Amino acid sequence: MKKYIIERDIPEVGKLDADQLSGAAATSNDALCKIGADNIQWVESYVADDKTFCVYLAKDEDAIRKHAELSGFPATKITEVKTMIDPSTEK
Repeated sequence: MKKYIIERDIPEVGKLDADQLSGAAATSNDALCKIGADNIQWVESYVADDKTFCVYLAKDEDAIRKHAELSGFPATKITEVKTMIDPSTEK
């Protein structure tokens, strides 16, 4: 599977409390189950003021779009990750 970063514009998402974030995660997980682990997996999400940045493994962009449709969470921008670097890349 390929790795993707999904930018989601969600007004005031950064103000959600733990229970609301838990509910959002449950909604996302339900959508993932419907699509199937062979097609898409949620790795993690970073929550900012008015958007989230989500890391997914997916078969293709269509699986990401299907998840957005089923969950109701917009996929404002989908970017495929080509490679990753970190401080140890220098060595």
